[in-house]
Amino acid sequence: MDLTCCTLCPRECGADRTQGRGRCGAGMLPRLARAALHRWEEPCISGTDPSRGSGTVFFSGCPLGCRFCQNHSVSLENFGKEVSVSRLGAIFLELQAQGAWNLNLVSAAQYLPQVIEALDLVRGRLQIPVVYNSGGYEKVESLGLLEGYVDIYLPDLKFMDPALGADCADAPDYFEAASAAILEMVRQVGPPQMGADGMLRRGVIVRHLVLPGERRDSERLLRWLAGAVPVEDVLLSLMSQYTPCRPMGRKALNRRLSTFEYDWVRDIAQELNFSGYGQERSSAREEYTPPFDLTGVEQKEEGSV
Repeated sequence: MDLTCCTLCPRECGADRTQGRGRCGAGMLPRLARAALHRWEEPCISGTDPSRGSGTVFFSGCPLGCRFCQNHSVSLENFGKEVSVSRLGAIFLELQAQGAWNLNLVSAAQYLPQVIEALDLVRGRLQIPVVYNSGGYEKVESLGLLEGYVDIYLPDLKFMDPALGADCADAPDYFEAASAAILEMVRQVGPPQMGADGMLRRGVIVRHLVLPGERRDSERLLRWLAGAVPVEDVLLSLMSQYTPCRPMGRKALNRRLSTFEYDWVRDIAQELNFSGYGQERSSAREEYTPPFDLTGVEQKEEGSV
């Protein structure tokens, strides 16, 4: 991909990233906020062993930039530190050595060429599944670069209403992009494949965060998904952890999700025969957001692969 006129994501901002940063905040070198074992993903991703977890690499910046993002210091404020591609590959191997069930690339869309280069550097030594953890705002052409590299896709499916996408993320085209991206992800990796240990080895988990006041939009999204792919070809993770962190234009988005709203959407998912995961409303707490303090990024900075 030509990063002198970047078109990696649907924004297609055309930034010359050899001279500066794109709309997403990304330059030429991967910028990371944290690289550590994470225990708060879905059970088939993080596992239940307290000594292990998902080997998450949090990339700084974001093509989407939702105003309600709990990781706003990373996604919106671009907190992090730049590392070389060689160092990025070394981080992948360090997480594997720490007992990670998988390598979990969080919001990596803006660094796809660098991520692929790092994965090539550790080819044959990285033995754990690669998870691509995405806000869903992706280009099918860019996802095509990942075919053969990613085992598990973990995309969000956030909004169907263009006005809601515009209000929350300046992205009225969110559903157009995300729906096509999810179909491409399913095409690449196929139906879920679980290991004997209960850990996901391959497949797609579609995450949907139920938003306060927007249960009808959630219903439309779930009905679209059930009609677009066989429900047995994806797992659904229905999330309740919406936490308002800054004033929002829509009044309902300035409060927490109600039990009624979440249960209403959960009932729709059950009616449609989705399998997957749900959350207790107690999950809507800030302590479920890890500390972005460069853990695993700065240490062994000279280490390379």
